[in-house]
Amino acid sequence: MAFNILIIDKMHPSITSLLESRGIQGDYRPDITRAEILTIIDQYEGLMVRSKTAINEELIGRAPRLKVIARGGAGLDIIDLSAAKARGIKVLNAPEGNRDAVGEQTIGMLLSLLHNVQRADSEVKNFAWKREANRGVELMDKVVGVIGYGNMGKAFAKRLSSFGCKDVIAYDRRPDRGDEYARQVSMDEVFERAEIISLHVPLDEYTYELVDDDFLDCFEHNIYLVNTARGKVLRLDALQRKIQEGKVLGAALDVLENEKLQTLSETEKQSFEFLRKSPHIIMTPHIAGWTHESFQKINEVLVDKIQQYLQVKEKI
Repeated sequence: MAFNILIIDKMHPSITSLLESRGIQGDYRPDITRAEILTIIDQYEGLMVRSKTAINEELIGRAPRLKVIARGGAGLDIIDLSAAKARGIKVLNAPEGNRDAVGEQTIGMLLSLLHNVQRADSEVKNFAWKREANRGVELMDKVVGVIGYGNMGKAFAKRLSSFGCKDVIAYDRRPDRGDEYARQVSMDEVFERAEIISLHVPLDEYTYELVDDDFLDCFEHNIYLVNTARGKVLRLDALQRKIQEGKVLGAALDVLENEKLQTLSETEKQSFEFLRKSPHIIMTPHIAGWTHESFQKINEVLVDKIQQYLQVKEKI
């Protein structure tokens, strides 16, 4: 009997044929509800998910046959990794599938921020021609700090290499992450030297609300900030205060603490209202890794990893 996988989120249409080409049965049900998942998950050895529902202890407990959870993307914060590990379930993700998209978007957002592209575009379309007010800042000769130097951070740094930065420095909890595009340094050096910061960390117990008032106050320079990682890494109320103080000169945000904008709390609304009206902020709706190309590449990466896992299991 073929290894069978329940696919509960929308994936590129190639997913079932790719699985079938490796002898894997894919049950593609992107419209399935959580309640329905809980009633049938016991029939499957694999589960493929993007962000539809939390893969928590409750769901894992209903899946005695489950051997693999495959996340169509990079972040794993939707999955209870401890519960999966306790059950011996292999967790796979596909950062290789969307790292190039994230690298490009991060560069694009940073350049747009430094050169006031969004603001100038809006003004010109409203018959305002403000050249001096939109004088830009060059990326050349700046020190850029990359916080988190995995697939996404490396893709961003690689693209920085053609801009003539004075230095690209990277902080990562893991050792020996530096390469020809960024030198790994201590967080103290990032605080001391960086003029531009780009966040590329996963969301976990160490990074939840990492970037708060105290964190931002540690920088010796006033900084520009880009977040294409996870919204809950950065406290928006802290960002608001530091924009008002001038500590943060501008920020480009692809992710927010609460991306369901109709459910913002009063505190979240206050910060969001300030940020959306600020000329120093640009925002996009969590699309950094979301391109036509990455949509397909994520499938290819995941299916390759599932096949490799099954081949290893067969040899044991």
